[in-house]
Amino acid sequence: MSDESSSTDEKPSAPSGSEDADPKAVDAAPKPPDPVDDLVTTQHTLKVGRRRLRYTATTGRVVLREEEHKDGTFGGHKARAELSVTSYVLDDAEARTRPVTFAFNGGPGSSSVWLHLGLLGPRRVVSGDVGALEPPPYDLVDNPESLLAVSDLVFIDPMSTGYSRAVEGGKPGEYHGYQKDIESVGELIRLWTSRHGRWMSPKFIVGESYGTLRGAALAEHLQSRYGMYLNGLVLISSVLDLSSIDFENQRNDRAHALYLPTYAAVAHFHGKHGRRPLRSVLDEAQEYAVRDYPWVLSRGHRLTSAERAAAVSTLARLSGLTEDYVDRADLRIEHWRYFTELLRDERLTVGRLDARFTGPAAAAIAENMDADPSHDAITGPYAAAWNHYVRDELGYGSDLHYEQISRLVHPWSFKDFEGRPVDVSPKLERAMRQNPHLRVHIAYGYYDGATPHFAAEDVVAHLRLPVERLANIEHAYYEAGHMMYVHEPSRVRQSKDLADFVVRSSGRDT
Repeated sequence: MSDESSSTDEKPSAPSGSEDADPKAVDAAPKPPDPVDDLVTTQHTLKVGRRRLRYTATTGRVVLREEEHKDGTFGGHKARAELSVTSYVLDDAEARTRPVTFAFNGGPGSSSVWLHLGLLGPRRVVSGDVGALEPPPYDLVDNPESLLAVSDLVFIDPMSTGYSRAVEGGKPGEYHGYQKDIESVGELIRLWTSRHGRWMSPKFIVGESYGTLRGAALAEHLQSRYGMYLNGLVLISSVLDLSSIDFENQRNDRAHALYLPTYAAVAHFHGKHGRRPLRSVLDEAQEYAVRDYPWVLSRGHRLTSAERAAAVSTLARLSGLTEDYVDRADLRIEHWRYFTELLRDERLTVGRLDARFTGPAAAAIAENMDADPSHDAITGPYAAAWNHYVRDELGYGSDLHYEQISRLVHPWSFKDFEGRPVDVSPKLERAMRQNPHLRVHIAYGYYDGATPHFAAEDVVAHLRLPVERLANIEHAYYEAGHMMYVHEPSRVRQSKDLADFVVRSSGRDT
């Protein structure tokens, strides 16, 4: 027995059942300790050309607290969430001229590991590509094309992704929806900026997939809620209006038309257009998708036999499907079914995230493929690389499972859009009207079957902005998929494109 436990200065507890015992104290559950940030800091170097960058990496979880008010009285700050974050800050850089970029992926339910280890971070995973995938256990190498060369980086894992969790006794489901997601990520950005003295730094947001919807709404939120004006917004594989890709609503023909150029590009990649140049195929598909196809779909049973036969022939030729299939589909090609059907005769399915990838069909008669071969190809490398990297190089140990793609966030709440399409383009419009210096860079992959390039273009084409603000939007196209950086030539070019965008948009010499 220790000296401390035998001390006579401490009054012994009253035995259970004695008249001095407090029933409330006996029955009350012990209050969990107030959580604190558990960040770990390490020092690193990265060689970029002839330069050697010295930087500080910080990773772990940051506690988010919310103000409590009762009867108009401030009741303090209550811990609600612990969000995982990894930052890279160049040593001895001038904060006023050094940009900082906040990055996240989408889902909803995706961690930031893809942008982190695939494109932007100082270390990257080597996963291989179509026809030359790396075997386990994979590899992790320096990334001299990292955006760190021109900007500090902060990677954010939203609630229930990565290591992010609600505090003990909290309700993570409160964060599994559009509005709370925006607010929590926005609060983390505000906290990081304030604690690191970066309010006067040029600031950027990079979002991918659903992260573009989050990013556009977040730009408006940061500016309106905190007065934090951004220099730039990067939308990778953009989807700002979910109705543009919605096949669930049987009366919505918009997605069928906007997906056609993607189908044509995919068919071209898999040899359905012979030696014809990709640009020629895309031009024809886009012209048909803009003019004739919407008219054909709008006619319904009013189409003549000749008009319907012509439409069937054109759609089959562009998409690479048979005329019989297009006719039986009533001229409407749903995307999961397309990726299942295109190479059915070879008993292969085509990737949705990246249609350059193929995989063996689980069943040659299935209506929909059982799994996306492009997702299968990258899941293992990124999981292995992150779990090694965070422990062995960043020095952060946690027994929590790093939720790379989390199912825990579903069902995702869009109650803020009840009775109307989920469309944040008005938020982007407001942010760009509010801030005349906000520049937007949009990156598209021609073989992206999740967020098709022509649908994203269509949303931008309908933004209610004056011409001078539209000039702040730029576009970049890659012959790759949803995560275009899986394709090595695209990764190298995209890295250069983003660095150039940050430098041009920061307004200062970086």
